[in-house]
Amino acid sequence: MKNRIKALARELAPAFIDIRHHIHSHPELSFEEYATSAFIRQKLDEFGVSYRADVAGTGIIALIEGKNSSKRTIAIRADIDALPIHEANNVPYKSKNEGVMHACGHDVHTTCVLGATKILQQLKDEFEGTIKVLFQPGEEKHPGGASLMIRDGALENPRPDAILGMHVQPSMETGKLGFRAGKYMASADEIYITIKGKGGHAAQPHLTTDTILVASHLVVSLQQIISRNNDPFSPSVLSICAFNGGYTTNVIPSEVKLMGTFRAMDETWRFKAHELIKKQATELAHAMGAAIDIDILVGYPTLYNNETVTAGARSLAENYLGTEYVEDTEVRMGAEDFAYYSQVIPACFFRLGTGNKARGITSGVHTPTFDIDENAIEIGMGAMAYLAASL
Repeated sequence: MKNRIKALARELAPAFIDIRHHIHSHPELSFEEYATSAFIRQKLDEFGVSYRADVAGTGIIALIEGKNSSKRTIAIRADIDALPIHEANNVPYKSKNEGVMHACGHDVHTTCVLGATKILQQLKDEFEGTIKVLFQPGEEKHPGGASLMIRDGALENPRPDAILGMHVQPSMETGKLGFRAGKYMASADEIYITIKGKGGHAAQPHLTTDTILVASHLVVSLQQIISRNNDPFSPSVLSICAFNGGYTTNVIPSEVKLMGTFRAMDETWRFKAHELIKKQATELAHAMGAAIDIDILVGYPTLYNNETVTAGARSLAENYLGTEYVEDTEVRMGAEDFAYYSQVIPACFFRLGTGNKARGITSGVHTPTFDIDENAIEIGMGAMAYLAASL
């Protein structure tokens, strides 16, 4: 099986690099992936793979039934949306949609999962069970396409025994894969605070409520939520990233707005922290004579890699590539909506090396110069097929 998959991945790689070019040059924003979805459906038709479309809007669920199809079901997932970034790369496959770019590698994820789908369809008489393929919209936008795919039955009929997902990693050299079991990526919640009070002349602060001062105290005070309440062995981050108030040098404004993000690796601490943030912010503002509105928008949960599934996937990756090409990857405070799947069924989210320092391919994701060493396509599609067929 391994040799057959490797041979097919090598043979098909040039065609799938072309597919990646097409997807990359036609990026679409979250929940607007109509042409991308149509292109994926066209390819699935060509491969002879059955599917259900219009899941969570532009999502697709495909099924590949092997021998003894009811024995087990493994799901594999690709996200298909792009970002509102103007591409700065001067390449033939540069984005044709002004101000939209596949800057997070979702074109790579989709290409590799499409490639794995074609390989698995051709080899369906050589493995047992069913492979469920999820092409998911809206990873980059709240509430996250994964939550909507689950809502629309993506993890039912049949229910997967496990799910696999991959993500590009520019800091890892092409040819390598990265794995980490257990808590892997953080939850991500958005904080919106409005501080209100009587504004007035800056020379008469005693006749006002100094909202700038209140907000300044609050920014500093909120950091104690993390440093004095959280277990220091459980990573957590609270960052206030916007401070908007005032418009001139001599007027104390009647309103200041703060915005920020809260990240955690533990779901219990996450929601305890929400209450602490609200309590501390409210009581501090009131103590200083200000009114306050605070809203915490609950975002993606913690991404948890099931230990058994991840150990199995890593072992298979080592068998497929060689142990020297499989690495440990670090805990990340970034968020991923694949986390929703990991909260429902056993999951493994792993990293695909796409960098090449010798060729200058080092730009990070979410930048206008992001690109990949396209030798990663053969590795990604082959490894995903092998893990799905063998797990």
